[in-house]
Amino acid sequence: MTSTTADHAPMGTAVPIGVFDSGIGGLSVLRHIRALLPQADLIYFSDAAYAPYGGRSEEDIRARSVAITDFLAGQGIGALVVACNTATAAAIAALRARHPALPIVGVEPGLKPAAAATRSGIVGVLATERTLASARFQALHDQVQAATQVRFLTQACHGLADQVEKGELRSADTARLLGRYLPPLLDAGADTLVLGCTHYPFVRPLIEEIAFARRKSPVTIIDTGEPVARQLVRLVGTACPALPGSGRTMAFTTGNATALRHAFKRLLALEVEVTHLLAE
Repeated sequence: MTSTTADHAPMGTAVPIGVFDSGIGGLSVLRHIRALLPQADLIYFSDAAYAPYGGRSEEDIRARSVAITDFLAGQGIGALVVACNTATAAAIAALRARHPALPIVGVEPGLKPAAAATRSGIVGVLATERTLASARFQALHDQVQAATQVRFLTQACHGLADQVEKGELRSADTARLLGRYLPPLLDAGADTLVLGCTHYPFVRPLIEEIAFARRKSPVTIIDTGEPVARQLVRLVGTACPALPGSGRTMAFTTGNATALRHAFKRLLALEVEVTHLLAE
């Protein structure tokens, strides 16, 4: 990958933590990392030129994930968060095999906490088609279902991540999508919803509104961003001895650098330098 700008100063002596996603969804995880590790230096990578990953083949996702991890390793990261459910399902085993010395934290739909939270015994899972079709998700589903007897209802949310990428968090089109995806789960008795894509927490308020209007009672929402950040904290105690750093966040994208800067500002209230990269 080749940078089209050269406006970044070195991150200093601290060991940065890398975070990547197909687009801006991983910012929902990065905000939890920033809250728990406010002095850590973070490098965010948005592979927006190839977003969304949910509709791509597993081979394509794995190839992109390997290329991004290699790039971030070249930036000197001491730990990596794969802040994308689809990339975790398709590629995390390959990434760990390729970079055995690098602590890598992935994300996966929070079926275990959802099973503990549900009162009705029925949980709805919102995710991309690729995540739901993955062997990793199926293994997790079977394991948790066998252990808890909770019934998991899955819903592939085509187009929802795209709406988040466009910044349409409360638009009529986004509401229409959720108005199509949520009722079958709620009408079947789901009282707990798993957000199985890191983009979806950004439309959580709209999900809660639509769900309440349908059920006339609140639903429990499971977002795995905070548990992922806690797992990272456990790892970096020994993996990143140069922590804390300066608390700086920098970013790279294969998409529009201005759009990613605006997303950081709009979603996280952060001013972040972004470098555009030519994907290879």
